[in-house]
Amino acid sequence: MSTALSRTQAHLAVPVGNLDSYMHAVYQLPVLDAQQEQDLATRLREHNDLDAARALVLHNLRFVVYIARGYSGYGLALGDLIQEGNIGLMKAVKRFDPSVNVRLISFAVHWIRAEIHEFILRNWRIVKVATTKAQRKLFFNLRGAKQRLGWLRQDEVAAVAADLGVSEAQVMEMESRLAGQDVSFDPDPEQEDAQHLSPAQWLTDEQADPALSLEHSEWAQHYQQRLHRALDNLDQRSRDILAKRWLGDEKATLHELAAQYSVSAERIRQLENNAMKKLKATLLA
Repeated sequence: MSTALSRTQAHLAVPVGNLDSYMHAVYQLPVLDAQQEQDLATRLREHNDLDAARALVLHNLRFVVYIARGYSGYGLALGDLIQEGNIGLMKAVKRFDPSVNVRLISFAVHWIRAEIHEFILRNWRIVKVATTKAQRKLFFNLRGAKQRLGWLRQDEVAAVAADLGVSEAQVMEMESRLAGQDVSFDPDPEQEDAQHLSPAQWLTDEQADPALSLEHSEWAQHYQQRLHRALDNLDQRSRDILAKRWLGDEKATLHELAAQYSVSAERIRQLENNAMKKLKATLLA
């Protein structure tokens, strides 16, 4: 490809507002032959020629559309799949080495599929169904098998596990994930059918019971009153020791209290223990 021709084609505009117009436009762009592709890739790699990079992307957009169409069964918009595939194509163009003597699309198909796979896993369900490498492999292979076979028999589970190099338990777990459906946690105010209750309606909130709330409040108040009466039955020194040891923001040490009352730390410990016993006896009475 001549320099003038490549620069002209690199500046071709591809419509982005309408998907049909976009696909019609990319299919009008000619496919590069091996030499044209080699020249453009060399210019990009050796001179960082962005026009060459753009031409490589533009003339391979048709292949992204073809690959993206293969994932139309996941219920996601084709335009979104194509957009993610285009990102993969651009990453491939950036990393393409013309000296390897491989056509760009053969190298780029991995990057295109990888971006589409990531998009599907992020958006197919609200809850992500595949996180590990084995789960990702199972997701795309098992979903296709289930569309053909329905629920898998035990021998089919074993065959899938052996073919993909995973355990039978992993196959069965992914099968159950694929069979599940996203359900809204919050109730739908327009849905009055009892068969379509949301998970939020299955939960019991015991704190919402006015009787229980009143009972807990009264018991807490009663317990607090008994605690104050029990403290009033102690002498001033014992009350002060308990307050500084247990009721303050900063717990006083035995030695600090011993210095305050001019007694030993052991005596403070004895007074504290005696006061605690009197409190417990009063509260349990």
